[in-house]
Amino acid sequence: MPPSQTNGQPPAVKNVGYIGLGNAGFSMASNIPKSGYSLIVHDVDAAKVRKAASEWPNTTAWNGDPQQFRDCEVVVTMLPQGKIVREVLLGKENIASGLKPGTIIVDTSSSSPFDTQALGKELAQHQLQLVDSPITQTYMHATDAGESTLMVGSDSREAFQKVEPILRCMAGYIFHMGGLGKGHAMKTLNNYIMASSICALADSLVTGQKYGLDPQQMIDVLNVGTGVNFPTMDTFRRDGITARYNSGFGLALLVKDLGITEEFMKYNKFETELPGLAKRYLGDALKEVEPMADHTKALVGWEKRSGVQLKRTKSVSDIPQKDFDHRLKGLNREG
Repeated sequence: MPPSQTNGQPPAVKNVGYIGLGNAGFSMASNIPKSGYSLIVHDVDAAKVRKAASEWPNTTAWNGDPQQFRDCEVVVTMLPQGKIVREVLLGKENIASGLKPGTIIVDTSSSSPFDTQALGKELAQHQLQLVDSPITQTYMHATDAGESTLMVGSDSREAFQKVEPILRCMAGYIFHMGGLGKGHAMKTLNNYIMASSICALADSLVTGQKYGLDPQQMIDVLNVGTGVNFPTMDTFRRDGITARYNSGFGLALLVKDLGITEEFMKYNKFETELPGLAKRYLGDALKEVEPMADHTKALVGWEKRSGVQLKRTKSVSDIPQKDFDHRLKGLNREG
């Protein structure tokens, strides 16, 4: 049974809709029916929908009628961007037309906070509530085990309390950042910081190898040094310099996210050229690979620009436990 709610909290949700079964969405959604919720799933990829409906408990495929979502107290979206979220809800498919008043829509997509706030106003005219809850992760594919991190924006404390048990099926960490759009604001800043580190890392790998340094050894040094970051610990260590290019996050999505960052910085009247530079460099790399390329394949763009073919790591070794223990000891030192 779904988690119970007492002490004056809203009644427990029983029925959930889920729209968007991409790389992250499929694994995130799979954790909801495991917790006892009844789930209706929809995606443009019919094979993904059939797979979910056949393999997960309490899961039904959407039949194309918005009214099928009528009994869903909560509908979760996990789509490429906010404009697509709006199109699915209020455009051709018009899923919002089948939702009963008071239904809460949780957008876990990587969207512009401004698009989110505008959509929230539109949905309110249909007596629907919007909550933004984009994801980040402590490691790639944390979504598989329901261990992602969610950054939540909600104008209603009651709406947040109602969806929180569902979010906890999908996340190990939940941060209520503030009002609607604040979750997506945090998401764009998170991805901006990651993208900046990717650019610095790729610059360093190609120029370091030109000078005679070994790329794998460089990453090993960074991971026990002050240059450590998520790409050195996870994505580019595991999928970049191995040329597997299979982290599960697309390069085009990262370039799109940097466009949101530029918009966010301008809105806040802060002058910085860094988001635009990162967007340009990663956008140039995207031109050198297929449109749906993994973001770690950005290295191909740097290789072409530098004339260097990076030495590949044939197999990935686990990071030694002592390296984590050593770091934690230092981070938790007194004084």
